[in-house]
Amino acid sequence: MIVMIYISKFIVPKGFSAITLFPFIFLKKENLKKDTILINHEKIHLKQQQELFVILFYIFYALEWIYKFFIYKNSYLTYLNLSFEREAYQNEKNKNYLKNRKYFNFTNYL
Repeated sequence: MIVMIYISKFIVPKGFSAITLFPFIFLKKENLKKDTILINHEKIHLKQQQELFVILFYIFYALEWIYKFFIYKNSYLTYLNLSFEREAYQNEKNKNYLKNRKYFNFTNYL
């Protein structure tokens, strides 16, 4: 997978280090390019976005966020409990995860 990484403190939301907007990974600071765990986390999001044809990823992400916000009533807790984020956080340290990941694996984290 070819990964295009850019530095932009304006695109990355406040309180976060990175954001993935297919086909790009945006980092808040240059030194984060060396953070292999963060980059792997964002690569997992690239794969999720790719398999859902990008637009479906954002629709699903938004709908799941709204649904779970009613459960957690806290933006950060909602974010941490989204299926896409749970998959990425639980597998970000596994450098081989994307080689062995099954399609639509995020559904195991719903």
